[in-house]
Amino acid sequence: MNLSLTGRHLEVTPAIREYVLNKMARITRHFDSVIDTQVILSIERLNHTAEITMRVPGKDIHCAAVDENLYAAIDLLADKIDRQVIKYKSKVQDHAHEPVKRQEIPAVE
Repeated sequence: MNLSLTGRHLEVTPAIREYVLNKMARITRHFDSVIDTQVILSIERLNHTAEITMRVPGKDIHCAAVDENLYAAIDLLADKIDRQVIKYKSKVQDHAHEPVKRQEIPAVE
């Protein structure tokens, strides 16, 4: 999984980078086919925003979380993206095992 971490109006310290990497490691436990991940951290007045765009086969998943604390925003973001990845994985698995529906052609008399 490629992970790019960008900071808007803040410097991404090694501690923040390590925290984000640890939180994103949860996702690889559920789903290992992640192509690319982009995390954007930003500060606007009192709100700290964490956004993520995750590319998986066939879809891009995007989430955002806002909190007064940057680490809390990252925690919220990790929870949201984790739920969405699990939802995506279950949809992919359900469609893969669904039997093909065939239409019957009415007999012509």
